[in-house]
Amino acid sequence: DILSGFDELKIAVAYELDGERLMYPPLTNEDVERVIPVYETLPGWMEDISDVRRMVDLPANARAYIDRIAALLETPIHTVSVGPERDQLAQA
Repeated sequence: DILSGFDELKIAVAYELDGERLMYPPLTNEDVERVIPVYETLPGWMEDISDVRRMVDLPANARAYIDRIAALLETPIHTVSVGPERDQLAQA
């Protein structure tokens, strides 16, 4: 719901520290200050999704964004919030 209206969305997929690619954030505060996030950019969507209740009915770019996050996390996503109310959920 909050992501609707953006031309593009970025997902941090890794970090770079001193030329080395890290798959997890660094552990020390000193390294956190020097790390550079590595982003993937995906197209956004303009449609209002607040009334969508099935994930298959989401805009194609929203589904692609969810699918990419699921792939990066290696975890299926069965439910997403599409609005501020507790019942505003889209389910697989």
